[in-house]
Amino acid sequence: MKRTLLAAVLWSLLTPLAAQGSEPTSPASARGLTYVHAGRVLADPGSGRVERRKTLVIRDGRIVEIRDGFVGEGDIVDLSERFVLPGLIDSHVHLLHENGPHDQLHRVTKTSADWAIDGVWYAGVTLRAGFTTVVNLGDDNEAIFALRDGIAAGRIPGPRVIAAGSVVSPHGGEGDVHGYRWDVARTIQRPTLCSGADECRRVVRQHIQRGADIIKIVATGAVLSEAATGVGRQFTDEELRAIVETAHMLGRRVTAHAHAAEGINAALRAGVDAIEHGTYLDDESLRLFREKGAYLIPTLLAINTVGEWGRDPQSFLNPRARAKAIAVSERMFDMGRRVRASGVRVVFGTDASVAAHGTNAREFSLLVKSGFTPLDAIRAATVVAAEYLGLAGEIGTLLPGAAADLIAVDGDPLTDVTELERVRFVMKGGVVYRNDAATPGP
Repeated sequence: MKRTLLAAVLWSLLTPLAAQGSEPTSPASARGLTYVHAGRVLADPGSGRVERRKTLVIRDGRIVEIRDGFVGEGDIVDLSERFVLPGLIDSHVHLLHENGPHDQLHRVTKTSADWAIDGVWYAGVTLRAGFTTVVNLGDDNEAIFALRDGIAAGRIPGPRVIAAGSVVSPHGGEGDVHGYRWDVARTIQRPTLCSGADECRRVVRQHIQRGADIIKIVATGAVLSEAATGVGRQFTDEELRAIVETAHMLGRRVTAHAHAAEGINAALRAGVDAIEHGTYLDDESLRLFREKGAYLIPTLLAINTVGEWGRDPQSFLNPRARAKAIAVSERMFDMGRRVRASGVRVVFGTDASVAAHGTNAREFSLLVKSGFTPLDAIRAATVVAAEYLGLAGEIGTLLPGAAADLIAVDGDPLTDVTELERVRFVMKGGVVYRNDAATPGP
C-alpha cells in the first residue's frame, strides 16, 4: 500500500508533457510519432546490452517501440552517430542555491521568490547536463514546491523534481539555524524542527500536508555547519522510529543525512529507506543495509568538493567546518570501496549546490575511482535510482512504456565514463531540450 501510494504521487509529477509554455532548444513532436535514430543504445542498463542501429518510437512523451534499423518518416531525431542512454537521475540535489561565502547572509536577505528564481536557472542548467529527474533534499518549502509544480506543468524547463522541502531536524541540530542572534534565528527557523516522538510525528504529518514527496531527516551533524557539534548522532531512537513510521504510513520514503556510524546505524535500525553520505559507516552499517534493504547515496562529489575547500588556505569555511571537511574527504574512497565490495545497493546522488549545478556527472568518475565499473555507475543513476524511488520501468530505462527521457554522447561511456560530462543531446518527456551540432562519430 505504501509503495503503491508513493508511486502514484510521484508519477503524477513525472507524467511527460508537451512543451506548454516551456522553451526547449529544439522541440520534438509530443502528439504524433517521433523517431529517434540511435547509432548505439543502452536501452536497459540493467542488462548492460548495447545495441546498434535502432529506432526509438515515441508517442505522447513515452517510448512505445524499439525497431531495428533506422526507420520512420516525418519527425526524425538523428542520433545515428551517437551513443544513447536513459536520462540520468540525481537523487540528491538542492536546486535553489549554490554554496559559497555568502550563505549566511543569503538566509536573511533572500525571499522565497528570490530562491525560486535562482532555482529556475539551476534547474535549466541541470536538465541540459543530462539529468532529467532529480530528488531535491532540503530547500525553502514555498520556492521548491512552486518550482517542482511549474516544471511539471510545462511552464519551466527543468528536470522532474521529487521534493523533500525543508529537512526534519531536532531543535538545535544540524537542520536548525546557527550563527545568528537568537531573535533572528527564531525568525528564520524551519517549520520542520521537532523534539520528542509525538512532536516528530506531528511535524512529519504537517510537512506532507504542505507538499513533501519524500522526507529527509538530519540524523547526524554536518560538515558545512556553524554548530560545534561534530558529525555525530542527533535524534533519539524513539524520535527516529516515530518519523519513519509516520512517513511510511502516509506513503513517503525517508532518507537520512548521516556521517557518523552511530547515526547511520540508528537510522537504519529505525527503518529509513536510504542513507545520504555514509562517510564513517562500519561493518554493522553494512550488515544493516543488507538486512533492511536500504540504499546508500554516497555523494562523493560533494565530499570531494568540501575537501578541496578545506585544504584551500583562502577557503570561506570557518575553522570547525574546515577540519570536518578535510576529515570526511579522507574517508570517501575507502567508504566507496567497502560499499562496492559489500554489495550494498548504491544510488547516484551528488548533493549539487556544494559542487556547481551542471557538474553532476563528475560523480561518475569518482564512483569508478572507488572501484565501481562504468556500467555500475550508470545503473546507479538509472535503473537502481528508479527502483529506489518506486518508479522502476517508468524512468531510468528506454524500454517500451517508459518516459521518453534520453540523452546522447559522442563516445562510449562504458569505456570512458567521463563522456557523461559532455552530454550533447537531452530529451525529457519527448521534448528536446539540448541538441548540439553533430560531431563525427567514433
